[in-house]
Amino acid sequence: MPEVSGYSGTEASAGAESAPKRKVSKLALSPSRANDYQQCPLKYRFRAIDKLPEPSTVAQVKGTLVHAVLEEMHSWPREERTYPGAVLRLKPHWAEMKAKDESLHELVPEDDLMEFLVECRALLKGYFFMENPAGFDASETEKFVQLILGDESVGTTVPVRGFIDRVDIAPTGEVRIVDYKTGKKPHPRFQDDALFQMRFYALVWWRLTGRVPTQLRLMYLKVADDLVHSPTTSELIQFEAELATLWENIVRDGEFGDFVPKKSKLCGWCSFQELCPAFGGVTPEYPGWPGSFGD
Repeated sequence: MPEVSGYSGTEASAGAESAPKRKVSKLALSPSRANDYQQCPLKYRFRAIDKLPEPSTVAQVKGTLVHAVLEEMHSWPREERTYPGAVLRLKPHWAEMKAKDESLHELVPEDDLMEFLVECRALLKGYFFMENPAGFDASETEKFVQLILGDESVGTTVPVRGFIDRVDIAPTGEVRIVDYKTGKKPHPRFQDDALFQMRFYALVWWRLTGRVPTQLRLMYLKVADDLVHSPTTSELIQFEAELATLWENIVRDGEFGDFVPKKSKLCGWCSFQELCPAFGGVTPEYPGWPGSFGD
């Protein structure tokens, strides 16, 4: 959620030169940006460095709304964590979202609002099919994490950050990291891609607390099904090395401005085609490598 061979990051058309300069900030690796780079380095650049605006989709705002309701619900007393109670919070949260982003009025016009809310209710129902929130208390919701992985004296350091949807800690100390998904559950052969995010947060949690999470759980609300994984120490050590290699590649591309586009079936959903040389577009002038928050 981000230059053909021989492209120089300094090339730009007259139209690109007239585009407003965008403020860049120190970078860190998140699951979304790591996924962007693996899919297409140029998409990573546009999202992480250029920070070009992208239109929201109905699926995205639906996910944001449902996440907000579930986060709030887990702060209530146990006896109040019910499906009807959660449904009643959809409209207030939607009103708050629209107040902050006027484009949502056009994305989900009043004529489509009822259908939109019905689909959100169905996602909440899927959640309640999967677990009873009155039976436990979440330890953390929307937990912001940020740290630097690795040891500079022995290898590459990787600045990382992100938000964990939920962390559950049992009275006996076991840790479960939970992420809500409002899209389709992936085919088994694509499950490694789905677990990338969870391994990422399992690694971060381990390095922050010294404890490897007992369970990683992706909850696919649309189909009321989940994907569960129990990470091991050796698995997370290997994953940390993979992140170090990934970050080295990003930094190398960033210093030279050489983010090469990678064509795939996913290009059909990309909002940057007009700026992509692979589709005949002209890439804006490279704003320069902003560095990472650990610099």
